Amino acid sequence: MHPLPFSRALTMAALLVAVALPAHAYNRRYVYSYEAGGMPKGLFEYEPWFTYKEFDTGFAWEFRNEFEYGVTDRLLVAAYVSDWSYENLNGLGKATWDAVGGEFQYTLSDPTIDPIGSAIYGEFKVGPEIFGLEGKLILHKNFGPLSVVYNAVVEAEWEGEDRDEEVGVIENTFGLSYQFNPKFFVGMEATHEVEFENWDDAGENAIYAGPNVSFRTSGGNLPSSGSFFATLAALVQVSDIDDEPDSQVRLIMGKFF
Repeated sequence: MHPLPFSRALTMAALLVAVALPAHAYNRRYVYSYEAGGMPKGLFEYEPWFTYKEFDTGFAWEFRNEFEYGVTDRLLVAAYVSDWSYENLNGLGKATWDAVGGEFQYTLSDPTIDPIGSAIYGEFKVGPEIFGLEGKLILHKNFGPLSVVYNAVVEAEWEGEDRDEEVGVIENTFGLSYQFNPKFFVGMEATHEVEFENWDDAGENAIYAGPNVSFRTSGGNLPSSGSFFATLAALVQVSDIDDEPDSQVRLIMGKFF
């Protein structure tokens, strides 16, 4: 694998921050990990995602538009209606609509009040060449201004035109975030992922790590109608897998209604 193009990833991060910050800017501290703690009952959120991936042979963009709703203070449901991507590898560009899906998250314990915060998460997605199921166990603790989060993730996917290629994925994600003032946060994120063909042959261990930054208009711990957040992370591959991205940048924004 060639040296990591970290400078290019940071350039993309700066560009995405420049796009995000002129709008009013809330809640989510991480982009690769989920946090325990629900959205207030009756609150609605629109959440666009943008992910840029850098490969030895080119680049790829991934886009998602997600809508979330607080059913109760503990139960959150969501749907994403346009999961699609554009890749340009080896000089060949291709745009693909990938999937739609739905998810839920139920908070079991509070990350600030309880000894440890926890939540469970479930997701399904379906597209022209994929059907997938995903489950997460979310562990999260706030130590004053410091947030620590861990996700244990299991995915099962059936891929291909006939969905006859079964792939299992086990993933672990980790994050730290420090609150410098009520609206500004800086931290780091890391991910570890292993794929299993037919839940048998384990692939290589893909490991990524890098900094994140988050900004919100609301100074409180919970979002409110009209508030906004933008969170961005830039990760580099610290393993050595040629087929995986050398670096990736993800921006998630959220507007609450």
